[in-house]
Amino acid sequence: MPVINYLTTCIFDSGALKQLAGTAKKLGMTRPFIVTDPGIKAAGILAKVEDALGVAPAGVFAETVPNPTEKQTKEAAAAYKACGADGLIALGGGSSMDHAKGIGLLVSHDEPLENYAAITGGAKKIGKIPPLIAIPTTSGTGSEVSVGLVLVLENGRKETIVSPNLIPATAICDPDLTLGLPAGLTAATGMDAVTHCIESVLSPTVNPPAEGIAYEGVFRAVGNGWLKKAVKDGSDADARWHMMMASYEGALAFVKGLGGVHALSHAAGRLHDKRLHHGTLNAIFLPHILRFHEGSADEKYVRLRQAMGLKPGADLGDAIAELNADIGIPATLSAIGLSADDAPGVVEYALKDLAHFGNPKPMSADDYAKVYEAAL
Repeated sequence: MPVINYLTTCIFDSGALKQLAGTAKKLGMTRPFIVTDPGIKAAGILAKVEDALGVAPAGVFAETVPNPTEKQTKEAAAAYKACGADGLIALGGGSSMDHAKGIGLLVSHDEPLENYAAITGGAKKIGKIPPLIAIPTTSGTGSEVSVGLVLVLENGRKETIVSPNLIPATAICDPDLTLGLPAGLTAATGMDAVTHCIESVLSPTVNPPAEGIAYEGVFRAVGNGWLKKAVKDGSDADARWHMMMASYEGALAFVKGLGGVHALSHAAGRLHDKRLHHGTLNAIFLPHILRFHEGSADEKYVRLRQAMGLKPGADLGDAIAELNADIGIPATLSAIGLSADDAPGVVEYALKDLAHFGNPKPMSADDYAKVYEAAL
């Protein structure tokens, strides 16, 4: 029997950053700890947030790495405790937001992070974390309103940890913070949002509101062409608004579940030496997973074609591959540094990933290996 519970407060519009000081006060946050990355600091966005906050933060951790690690999360959690912070502000893309959630978990819970993994039932161990405000600076991950975080743990796994208590208390979504984002990053994060929507639709979990939002997100980003427009012109304020909304919608939708694309992307993303972007991996794997599941959810494929503005019977995999090419996403895994030698490890971890269980039809190790080979 479906039990449906919808998420959190989101302040959404151009200029929404002005609401930060009032939001922090409302949450009882007097000594916030800001979590961000070097690029955000160098771009001057951190300074804008500090100005909007109106008070000096208790501390700032601006060294978040892509695909954040448990080791770094422990370091940041120690800094949080040392400065006497009473809340978190996550500023950046999915890495900074997931990192902030991990910090919040570590400073309020005693067990090792691997004990909270969703795949082993860790959600029931997760209580409340310090108040968290999430401010996205890309349009893709949707972590600002999601129930989960993804970290590379010290056991080598890229683990998903899920709990309603990990949803930020408030999301401040200001599309102005994404103006001028490079075309490549716009494309990669945009395809992350598109993948969230498509995989949410295909997940067999029953959640009609989430599925409806997912179709709308696909229509906004692809059918209405806002992703292409945002990639073509980084200063297009309307395109930035719509892509941040598509990202938000993708996160609202993926409470319904994800699938094989994310299982593979999480597995490949754990390869530290490759430094692969999650959204780019999703974009490359997506056409091949769509072809694999062809025939397993015919009505959903019909509606996805409609949302994407395609002709009846069009090949969804081909359409996504064409979209990838139009926005500059590499066509193959080999183009971003993966090889056949990486396949066994990727397949092994994909089978253990929480997203694996959201496929519309079961996928075996051989199935994942074939998809990987096709994408190579």
